[in-house]
Amino acid sequence: MVNNVAEAKALVSYCLYPPKGKRSNGPIRAGAYGEATPYQATANDEVLVIPMIETQEAIDTIDAILDVPGISGIYVGPSDLGLSLGLKPMLDREEPQILSIYDKLLAATKKRGQFAGLHNGTASYAAKMIGKGFRLVTIANDSGLMAQAARAAVNQTRKEAGDVAAK
Repeated sequence: MVNNVAEAKALVSYCLYPPKGKRSNGPIRAGAYGEATPYQATANDEVLVIPMIETQEAIDTIDAILDVPGISGIYVGPSDLGLSLGLKPMLDREEPQILSIYDKLLAATKKRGQFAGLHNGTASYAAKMIGKGFRLVTIANDSGLMAQAARAAVNQTRKEAGDVAAK
């Protein structure tokens, strides 16, 4: 989560190798479990630096955050954003206050040729947000999707087994 220019600059520095940043070597995963040297030679040009925007402070300073060299775009966590504004934490928000914030963020990123991302709870809401201009959308999360699939499997088993399962 990034709230201001200082945090945005720190984020960029942690994502890029020297001389542009101070990222550590970390050659194992970055090098696809092989030799990292080819990756490190191009990584600074390939890495996307995407701060999470989840507070009023970040909304108020969004232009300055987006102007930090190396910032590629933003990603909004609607539950934490709502919570920070005194609202119930949830996804797929429809409050006018939140939708107005989304419009502000979309305009700021579009103006700079950057992209905006948003976490969504459903595919329908993600499609709606793509229509608004979000270019990176995520839907649900791995643990939620696994729990949903497990519930569906248990419910199907109970339905197909009928009263036998209760005996």
